[in-house]
Amino acid sequence: MNYRRLTPSMSLLLAFEAAARHESYTRAAQELALTQSAVSRQVQSLEALLGITLFRREGRNIVLTDVGRLYRRELDGALTQIRKATLQAVAYGSGVGTLRLALLPTFGSKWLLPRLNDFYATNPGVQVHIHSRIQAVDFDEDDIDAAISVGSADQPGLVVHPLLEEMMIVVASPDALAEHEQDDPAAIARQLLLQVASHPPLWADWFARHGLNPDQMRAGPNFELTSHLIQAVRAGIGVGLVPRLLVEDEVRQGHLVTVGETIPSQRTYCLVYPPRNEVLPSLEAFKSWLLPMPVER
Repeated sequence: MNYRRLTPSMSLLLAFEAAARHESYTRAAQELALTQSAVSRQVQSLEALLGITLFRREGRNIVLTDVGRLYRRELDGALTQIRKATLQAVAYGSGVGTLRLALLPTFGSKWLLPRLNDFYATNPGVQVHIHSRIQAVDFDEDDIDAAISVGSADQPGLVVHPLLEEMMIVVASPDALAEHEQDDPAAIARQLLLQVASHPPLWADWFARHGLNPDQMRAGPNFELTSHLIQAVRAGIGVGLVPRLLVEDEVRQGHLVTVGETIPSQRTYCLVYPPRNEVLPSLEAFKSWLLPMPVER
């Protein structure tokens, strides 16, 4: 196999990509600061190298062939990765850059984002791009530098920095319970029990810790997002067993009341990333800011 044929020069690829995106040699030439004939020649050279036809003429217009459309789709992803790698290299050289951070949606909005302005105040050269993720991040497939996730502190193949233990508390709408019931765990047995689908089933543990009969549990709806469950509790649909740190505002404002004591979920919020990303200045800056931060237990 001729490897030169499999690795066309960047000038040929950029000419094809621009022409394919615009379906016009003229607009591609304007974008690349070349002449129309130069772009046309480069595309023809690429076609000759590959032995395929990438465009066909329709009157005065050019249209991608089927194989041209396939080649463009695959090439788009490769060029995007090259550009991102270049940006990361430039950022490393300058000591600043961007951090692509995956977060659980409710944790991000309730815990991290209210604190993030302090990070920007001390790290004005770094931008943190937030990506919501419910499932675990695949750092080999996802375009992510680091994540704050909840789970085991032992995650093979990743660098893991524990942040805080997840503590769970039962919350209810003040209107769902009589005032004398708001400190009575037994009142929960008469309510629908709401839960986040991806969370470990802790209601049985909570009932046992408070001396209640698990046979009294009334299973209610499951929710994908903790924020949706919290809204359902506020609406009086049922009661929820949620991470305490995610409902502190609602409890302080009187929109929700807590019932019983907190219980540990055996999970930990952690900053995680693959070892190869330790060299990123943006990650080093974020880690240096995040890890010493006092957190409520």
